[in-house]
Amino acid sequence: MFRYILKRLLYLIPVLLGVSFIVFSLLYLTPGDMARNALGPSASEAAVKALRIEMGLEDPFLVQYGRYLKNVIFHFDLGYSYITRSNVTPEIMSRAGATLKLAATAITFAVVVGVPVGIISAVRQYSIFDNVTMVAALIGISMPVFWLGLLLILLFSVKLHWFPSSGYSTPMHMVLPMMALGAQSVSVIARMTRSSMLEVIRKDFIQTAKAKGQRRNKIIWRHALKNALIPIITITGTQFGQLMGGALMTEVIFSIPGIGRLMVDSIMKRDMPMVLGCVLFVAVTFSLVNLVVDILYTYVDPRLKTQYE
Repeated sequence: MFRYILKRLLYLIPVLLGVSFIVFSLLYLTPGDMARNALGPSASEAAVKALRIEMGLEDPFLVQYGRYLKNVIFHFDLGYSYITRSNVTPEIMSRAGATLKLAATAITFAVVVGVPVGIISAVRQYSIFDNVTMVAALIGISMPVFWLGLLLILLFSVKLHWFPSSGYSTPMHMVLPMMALGAQSVSVIARMTRSSMLEVIRKDFIQTAKAKGQRRNKIIWRHALKNALIPIITITGTQFGQLMGGALMTEVIFSIPGIGRLMVDSIMKRDMPMVLGCVLFVAVTFSLVNLVVDILYTYVDPRLKTQYE
């Protein structure tokens, strides 16, 4: 297992290199002057040119990218913001807690709601509950986070005054962002749980358990669900990674000071070091979550341990 974890961590290096190169290239080719953005529209051309030279923006593309990689790899330094001139790493770390909290609550909400709904739909296949659930799941998958967030604010904050419309300091503040961000994941997890459970409950060992007179709840929760967990765990890990990306829009709508909101502001200002730092943080988090998911497989199905040696 240790060798497998080490191998996966080493695979993370080319992934991060590829991500950083693509994002760096896109920002480099985007129209606009980062030095002008940093100094403001009233700054003189001489001051802008001097700042461009100081920040190394006059250098060729490969020189700039090579210098960035050197600082990241050998000094673990993500650089300094072109706009605020502050160190990127502490700024990202100060925002990471809000994003991770939002993504964690959203995926918890998705699992707590989606898994039971999927199980009930599978057990009561083609019932009214199953049909309504599947229609609701299709609507949930197709509903953009932005519009869902606005609808939740209008209904539960503006009209009913049940929950605050911005912030994240208390559990009440997290309810609407959690629902807006986790709604699509609820739908995806419910559909996957239903599909996986339907496949399992038709297998011979489930029929044997029924023939032995075991209680229905025991068959469903102990035998069927345990054998249906691997696809559910897989989709949950994938959804968590997507929630990290979806948090970008959610944080903007609900004024949450997380990585997503920082990234949006930095893209608007063409603050290359800050954007790169945010993207690398999301990429590392997503890769580590996938690694944790793979490790969980061995606890769900010990037969898979031989694959990780």
